[in-house]
Amino acid sequence: MPADATISSASVKGLLYAVTQCGADAKALSQAAGLDSTLLKDPDGRVPMATMQRLWALAVQATNDPHLDLHLAGHVHHSSYGVLAYVLMNCPTVGAAIHKLCLYGDIVCNGTRISLRHRGNSVELVVDITSPTIVYPHFVLNSELSIYLHMLRGLSGQWFDLEAVYLAYPAPANTREHERVFSPAPVQFDSPYSALRLPATVLALPIPTADPQLLAMLEPHAAALLERLHERPALADRVRHELLRLLVQSAPTLEAVARALSLSPRTLQLQLRQDGHSYQQLLDEVRRELAEDHLRAHILSIKDIAFLLGFAEPGVFIRAFRRWTGQTPGMFRRGTG
Repeated sequence: MPADATISSASVKGLLYAVTQCGADAKALSQAAGLDSTLLKDPDGRVPMATMQRLWALAVQATNDPHLDLHLAGHVHHSSYGVLAYVLMNCPTVGAAIHKLCLYGDIVCNGTRISLRHRGNSVELVVDITSPTIVYPHFVLNSELSIYLHMLRGLSGQWFDLEAVYLAYPAPANTREHERVFSPAPVQFDSPYSALRLPATVLALPIPTADPQLLAMLEPHAAALLERLHERPALADRVRHELLRLLVQSAPTLEAVARALSLSPRTLQLQLRQDGHSYQQLLDEVRRELAEDHLRAHILSIKDIAFLLGFAEPGVFIRAFRRWTGQTPGMFRRGTG
């Protein structure tokens, strides 16, 4: 599981393009989300998942499209998603393309895991969220599943119906758009997992654009990108990951983080100090980033955010936030509109 999940610059540019198509100001949105625009200049660049999550929430507000995640596939052609898209376009069959998608999916987003399950005469393309940085899972699941459906139909040049769609989050008040996008398949919410259920015969559909020689040239590049992503992260990143995980359960302690990393608290503090970090500094950074995300989203109360971040009472959170930013949480929230 990645310590700090990231998403490809191509995916981020796809969302910004969709925002522009909807008449919103992509540049202003990027600035509001704290997106470093230089990351988008590298075709193999990576953007922190936390930044992408902020961008999603702001994009939905700016476009006034509550279903932008479901509509993204209609705005952006699958070939825009970089080297992985070209690998899939040059596979001989849909089944082979799905195999490569499962193998190289981290290139696009390493905060989710893609897998294929065989169920009798059907198969399920499953998307599991693996990163605690993903605080808005519906944006990720809706966009990935609808993009994969659109992509597989586009690669094969054939329309095929889904048998079912499973979504591992509660049903929204209005589900009509989900039903329209995935029609005629029934959409099941509150499922134990998220997946597209397809007839197994879809796997044999040929891909007309397939070029074996081009595939042989593209795969080494894809493999190199994957290897780079899977390199062991720095200790500070591993600590941040554990802090994110533990904050979901309770206030994290140095002892709990050290135990998760198979280190003694003293060794963890020493190694962090050698790298120019401290446990408290990293905890403050994680809490501040999560606090700002929640305040921008305008969903949780300041009291709820305080307890979610492991503070004993709201007053302690307010004092800490003022120390981090020079503002109270209320001032910061008002400044984000």
